[in-house]
Amino acid sequence: MPGRTLTSRLYERQLGETEVSYFLPSREDGVNDMYLHLGFRALPHIARRSRVSLVWAILRMRHPLLASGVKMTDYNDVKFVYETPSTKEDALKKANENLEYQFLSKEELLNSYLNGPRTLSSERSSYLILSQPTASPGITPSTTPTGINGHNTHAKHTNGNEANSTRNTLNGDEHAVHKQEYDLLICATHYLGDGMALHQFAHDFFTLLGNHTEGELREILQEEWETRCDVELEPHCALPPALEHRLPASPSGDFSRMAARVDFSANQGKLVGGHSFPRCHGNKRHTIVPTVSFDEERTKKILKSCKAHGVSISSALFAICSISWAKTTDAKWDLPIMMYSALNLRPYLFVERPISDSYWFLSIGYFNVVLPTFLPKLEDGDLHKTFWHRARKAKEQSTNAAKSRMIISRSRLMAEERGARARVWAKEDDDKAAGRRKAPTKAPVPVDPGKVVSKPPSAALMGLSLLGNLDGIYKHDSFPDIQLHTLTTGSRQRAGGLLLFGYTFVGKLWVSLGYDQNGFDRAVIERFWYNVLGSIDELL
Repeated sequence: MPGRTLTSRLYERQLGETEVSYFLPSREDGVNDMYLHLGFRALPHIARRSRVSLVWAILRMRHPLLASGVKMTDYNDVKFVYETPSTKEDALKKANENLEYQFLSKEELLNSYLNGPRTLSSERSSYLILSQPTASPGITPSTTPTGINGHNTHAKHTNGNEANSTRNTLNGDEHAVHKQEYDLLICATHYLGDGMALHQFAHDFFTLLGNHTEGELREILQEEWETRCDVELEPHCALPPALEHRLPASPSGDFSRMAARVDFSANQGKLVGGHSFPRCHGNKRHTIVPTVSFDEERTKKILKSCKAHGVSISSALFAICSISWAKTTDAKWDLPIMMYSALNLRPYLFVERPISDSYWFLSIGYFNVVLPTFLPKLEDGDLHKTFWHRARKAKEQSTNAAKSRMIISRSRLMAEERGARARVWAKEDDDKAAGRRKAPTKAPVPVDPGKVVSKPPSAALMGLSLLGNLDGIYKHDSFPDIQLHTLTTGSRQRAGGLLLFGYTFVGKLWVSLGYDQNGFDRAVIERFWYNVLGSIDELL
């Protein structure tokens, strides 16, 4: 419009307690900064920077937290700050500033992200890296592009203007062009969202990338800017609300609040665990992610076996870890093993008014699984019976956590506890960094030894991130000219970090162990990982 002055708009909102619990520890070195690596094959024009940057710009406008920074005034005043792009060209410019092309292998990408200088910051909450490690000559000719199941999908792109436009982008004879190998690394801070957001985003990214010409993407970009940036939005629609504002309201009244706290305390008191990996201190953190996949035929057999015993692969992996640890250690078999995992709270969200349609927000709770450590006498069939029994107990505990009628109040109280704890630790870290002395610790008050009640140990052996069947999120037929074949995910860890991942992807079961190689007794953790893989072979 002639003479019109275009300006950006500024939106802010406070971080919720769960978001704060992830933001504060991330400030120094990016603890919990997430990544998702996807290996794929595609024709060169599909992965061209001009095309990828358009998709990235579109998705940054649809999901504004990806383009937001964080402003912290004090520990109780931490805000997301989102400045809308003033034009679609501005949106594209900002997307390109947060997009990098490389020629690194998957291993080099992950090592740099996990162990090098931090990629993200309070000002940069997300980042994309696309790498082409090799030219990959001889891979599927473009004359017969195939989908993930090998079906010829060329017909979809050989009619009307779309076919002509696609051919024009090849800049040459399409019969001479071959698919190339690429690695995509999606980076995002954990206080922006969770694994469900990360994977849904990747699916949407490839759907846009694989089904539109650059001209069409430019039209979509313009439409998104006009809808989301060229109008004044209500604050609650501009940025997705925090988890605590999406959960159903807790019952009011002093009695209800007291009952919720008693339940929360009692539930936490059940968490008994007497095992942890022996640690090494003082070494520089170095995270590695050994990953193993099982072929489709083997995966089908594993899933069929789990189904026959009434459990999911997720429940089975809890049991695998308990058996593997028992094979690794010979101490404290009288104490149970405790493992923790994330609980997806999205099914419980409730809203009374229209809000942002973005799925990029953090929506997780937490639960624990406690299993015995001891192994039965190694007689025929005993170990298998014990394993499946523990898998069913893991399923029972997971189900009880997810279906408890107290899940809302427990999630709220856990968020409050984690937020308060994060603030205390953040102040301690900041005081230490600033050289401020701590107040002297008060001497303990003598107590009557006869009245001391010993508290059971509550050590967690490890965490498990069990993502389920990711092929339910990645609709591979939605982008038939892009062939996804590899997926690895995780986060930057603190010293001594450890997390096991399990999921199915492109019909295969994948298991990976992300851990600080210098933070543990190396012989113990390597023996445990060997036992995990051996137990899967033996018991599944």
